[in-house]
Amino acid sequence: MHRPLYERKAEFFKTLAHPARIRVLELLTQGDHSVAEMLPEVGIEPSNLSQHLAVLRRAGLVTTRKVGSTVIYSPTSPYVGELLTVSRRILTGLINDQVELLEDLREPAGQGAGRRSV
Repeated sequence: MHRPLYERKAEFFKTLAHPARIRVLELLTQGDHSVAEMLPEVGIEPSNLSQHLAVLRRAGLVTTRKVGSTVIYSPTSPYVGELLTVSRRILTGLINDQVELLEDLREPAGQGAGRRSV
């Protein structure tokens, strides 16, 4: 049976729903890395990192190749980096809105009026 696209999208975002996986993808968009190179940057145990890499690999977000005895990970698509960039822009906008709201709340009544439209 055919699954609706929105269900597939939800599954895709569930795959991304862990800070270690996001950090791995950020690193891989900067260049290919081995597990040993990623460990200090991700800050988790090697076995835990391997599990997260396996999830990303099963989801088709990363691919591997061997160089000697070392496994090198790469993103499968340049769109992974674009997705991370767009998510950063969205979060930046949300945080900026919250900062503006906080500034408005800190101003004495009447002084911030008209400065910000909601």
